[in-house]
Amino acid sequence: MESRKVYVEDLGRIGYAEAWDLQEQRLKAGLDIKAERHRNAPDADAGEAPTRHHFLFCEHPPVYTLGKSGKMEHLLLSETELTERGYSFFPTNRGGDITYHGPGQIVGYPILDLEKFRTDIGWYLRNLEEVIIRTIGDFGIRGGRSVGETGVWIDPDLPGSERKICAMGVRCSRWITMHGFALNVNTDLGDFDHIVPCGIRGKQVASMEREIGYALPLAEVKSSILRHFAEVFDADVQLTGVSSE
Repeated sequence: MESRKVYVEDLGRIGYAEAWDLQEQRLKAGLDIKAERHRNAPDADAGEAPTRHHFLFCEHPPVYTLGKSGKMEHLLLSETELTERGYSFFPTNRGGDITYHGPGQIVGYPILDLEKFRTDIGWYLRNLEEVIIRTIGDFGIRGGRSVGETGVWIDPDLPGSERKICAMGVRCSRWITMHGFALNVNTDLGDFDHIVPCGIRGKQVASMEREIGYALPLAEVKSSILRHFAEVFDADVQLTGVSSE
């Protein structure tokens, strides 16, 4: 299991740019290890590179982020309105369209070397979805997948009732991942009114709080996520730092 040991850091509430910088640092460390190994033994099995897996938990102040395939028209506020309402905005290098991050939402950034797991982005995304489906199931919420749409949904097969509870968007470089998922736990869903969430019109967003009728301790939900992450990815999860909130 040493090759699948994942080091977990809980960053607490942190600015989006700062969290992005931390991801980039850990990604670069992995890429540097792979590059050095290739220089020293170009014919060696790249899957044996001694890279380190990370999983960053955090919560962001209100921010909208746009994926590299997203459309600016899916942001429904002007730059002035963003400033007046206290939102930040970042174009990103992840996949997907536009989404919202804010208080009451659990954001997870797994930085994994998929050469130690499986070199298949589709497999990786389906596994992330499975982790969240099992997590919300622990709290009595039945999640599922919507054909052709990444993320976790509630009632995906009931037209007019479909609602997305977890958005996902990732980037992968030399099979090392970054970015990840955003699970709405106690999130103020009104903040999604200023965008076309994930570029999908006519569908709603959901939160765990709205589905079950009361707010949940984020620590309890994070614990569930980590338990299922270890199961689904057959990983050895190691806590290295936990927020004091």
